[in-house]
Amino acid sequence: MSRTRSEKDSLGTMQVPNDALYGSQTARAVENFPISGQPIPRPLLYALTLIKQQAALVNADLKLLDPTRATAISQAAAEILAGTHDHQFPVDIYQTGSGTSSNMNVNEVIARRASQLLTQEAAKSLHPNDEVNLGQSSNDVFPSAIHIACAQQIQEKLLPSLQQMERLLAAKSAEFTKIIKIGRTHLQDATPITFGQVFSGYTRQVQLSQERLANESTGLYELPLGGTAVGTGINTHAEFAARTIARIANETRLPFREASNHFEAQAARDALVAVSGALKSCAVSLSKIANDIRLLGSGPRCGYGELQLPAVQPGSSIMPGKVNPVMAESLIQVCARVIGNDASITLCGLGGYFELNTMMPLMAAAMLESIELLSRAISLFGDRCLTGLQADRKRCAELMDQSLALVTSLAPVIGYDRAAELAKQAFHEGKTIRELVLTEKVLPEDELNKLLNPERMI
Repeated sequence: MSRTRSEKDSLGTMQVPNDALYGSQTARAVENFPISGQPIPRPLLYALTLIKQQAALVNADLKLLDPTRATAISQAAAEILAGTHDHQFPVDIYQTGSGTSSNMNVNEVIARRASQLLTQEAAKSLHPNDEVNLGQSSNDVFPSAIHIACAQQIQEKLLPSLQQMERLLAAKSAEFTKIIKIGRTHLQDATPITFGQVFSGYTRQVQLSQERLANESTGLYELPLGGTAVGTGINTHAEFAARTIARIANETRLPFREASNHFEAQAARDALVAVSGALKSCAVSLSKIANDIRLLGSGPRCGYGELQLPAVQPGSSIMPGKVNPVMAESLIQVCARVIGNDASITLCGLGGYFELNTMMPLMAAAMLESIELLSRAISLFGDRCLTGLQADRKRCAELMDQSLALVTSLAPVIGYDRAAELAKQAFHEGKTIRELVLTEKVLPEDELNKLLNPERMI
């Protein structure tokens, strides 16, 4: 038996694998784009499928599609949404910039599988364009699917991960509230601060990251569906978009709505650029937190050593007993990738020429990768680093006692210039501020004790 079958499209005949549910247009795309070996992300595939499913049911309601055939389309789509046919979507990310190849891949798979589900009496094969793609264009479906997929992943994965991290940081802030340590500015000793205060700052960073994401994500809820080719809505029913989007909103429990201006929604991908900016801002915040924690845990004896990070794996193939801050390093690398993805997404945003952006598949892949990586890395950092994080009270006290910045509390009494002289002298003589002030008899001991009491400086 032949391993392939012949399929026709507007360009001619193509050989398609016998076991493939897709048809000639997908086969052409597989042949044209053997680039990365990476198909479109699964959340995007499922968003495309959801649109097809709900569109078929609406077209049946509008008397534009036979109800039996619409039901078959819906059933085939349900199988895809359940993950049954993932292997039937081989088209590479680096394809036509409108996502037409992937849109047709979904159309063809649904059409063939739905045809298999039809009874003998209604067994005429469904057409991928005329029926599955009825009232739609790749130009409005694909960007709508990107919005749906990104909004879902942010709501279902990223925001819950950030919320859990916020809770863990807030718990550490409360746990460390009475542990006083030396502050640092410009990487140099500064005045005292509590670890509780430090972690309250981290907590607020994560809160603000969530607020920025929530604010920018509202732009994702406007869907271009209904604009078809260039935003005019040619070849679609006037009620199609509103009805289909309402069904999608009901299925996803997210407030999707039809775009207020289809020409903006079709030609520009500004909402995605804005969300990517919020993802980048989140990555910057997380990188700062992870870097601080690993630096504060450096040592354990020849670094700062104020924090004790959980040991999750041996740190060296040559140095026995060495333990590295691997969870922090993992998160920092993810943040770097997200920041790089933002640059790609920004460049993709520049790819809107006239009535259509033609860099959408890459934009979608980079966005969804950033959301997925952040979601996973944040959860793992929380579980395997923050949960078991401890502060070394003894080390904090030792370093604070040695700090020359404590002289700051004396400046209002003895003046800035005299305090500066004492700091320099203490450094050159290898003494603490307390030792030098007592030796020089600058202030009475009882007054000095009050001024150098760390609890008064925080």
